[in-house]
Amino acid sequence: MPAPVRLHKTVGVKVGHVQVGGGAPIVVQSMTMTDTADARGTAQQCIELAEAGSDLVRITVNLPESAAAVPEIKQRMLDAGCTAPLIGDFHYNGHLLLTKFPACAAALDKYRINPGNVGTGARRDEQFATICKVAVDHAKPVRIGVNGGSLNQDLVLARMQENTDKDLGLTSEDILNDCMVRSALQSTDLALDAGLRKDQIIISCKVSRPRDLIAVYRDLSRRTSQPLHLGLTEAGMGMKGLVWSASSMGVLLNEGIGDTIRISLTPRPNGDRRDEVYAACELLQALGLRAFAPSVTACPGCGRTTSSTFQELAERTQDYIREQMPTWKREYEGVENLTLAVMGCIVNGPGESKAANIGISLPGTGEEPHCPVYIDGRHATTLKGTYEELDIAFRQLVNDYVASHYARQTEEVR
Repeated sequence: MPAPVRLHKTVGVKVGHVQVGGGAPIVVQSMTMTDTADARGTAQQCIELAEAGSDLVRITVNLPESAAAVPEIKQRMLDAGCTAPLIGDFHYNGHLLLTKFPACAAALDKYRINPGNVGTGARRDEQFATICKVAVDHAKPVRIGVNGGSLNQDLVLARMQENTDKDLGLTSEDILNDCMVRSALQSTDLALDAGLRKDQIIISCKVSRPRDLIAVYRDLSRRTSQPLHLGLTEAGMGMKGLVWSASSMGVLLNEGIGDTIRISLTPRPNGDRRDEVYAACELLQALGLRAFAPSVTACPGCGRTTSSTFQELAERTQDYIREQMPTWKREYEGVENLTLAVMGCIVNGPGESKAANIGISLPGTGEEPHCPVYIDGRHATTLKGTYEELDIAFRQLVNDYVASHYARQTEEVR
């Protein structure tokens, strides 16, 4: 399947060593949920998110203690070999924290500003400009992040009054969506007036409903050449969050709109924050926009697949790939393009297995208790035994294939 054509041409913005926009591959980002003042714990979560596939990592900077911890967080990441750019998320007091803690301003690779949360009236413009000037002084990019839940109410009320006075016939939804875009564009002009260049500004307009997100970003993409960050403000938990994010962001990405994305999943209590990174990577990989890790095809199961072995093997294979990817990315070039299949019966099992680089077809109800394995379309071996034995044997086949097909060439060999 060909990748979507990038019809929305944007300016390139460098965030640390990562380029956003300007034709660069779409960038994945995530955000920690630790107390930023806990430098050790926050740095560890940043590292975990980066290893899972997050190109950029964002942290909350809301208190003096969190601002003071930022340089240590950055250094701990670097000491661990993690070079993912670090973004500071500011609301209400960003102008104070960035000026009072210059080491924080210097350590961060980008600042996120919400124009709805920097004050009101003349003070709003002044405090917004202060953050922009800090970014100018430190040569840092910013994201102007407008949120539906914290939209500038003066702008909304003025637009509603205009709708009434001129009998424009706009719905409240139309007005709010328009105000999102207007706020982002007006704030971009303010940032430029404060001295920032176009190649230092990224824009986002986040809402919580998929149809609104699509409408807002289609409008925004027609009215600016700044790189766009996509994401629902609050996608929700589990299946709901995944479906709502994919249904909206998938449409926009397929239309060539969007330069960086976050899928903002609400984790279960004590859940894994990396799930939102895996989801974002899967979305981009599904659309053919980027490849992050080997893909595992598995059948959904039916009355022929009464054994849970194929499900357990598929899940363990997926987990094993995620465990290995931090190492594989360093040692094996192109391994993210590997395809695997774990199938549950003879109906589609052999066919799907032959279509993958490595595929195994487990027996369904009433079938012979053996598991043919296909490598690059050819029958390579047949496995038998318990689930544990199958897991070990199949994993070894995967390891052997990765080592033989994706080993990085040395300079001498080249």
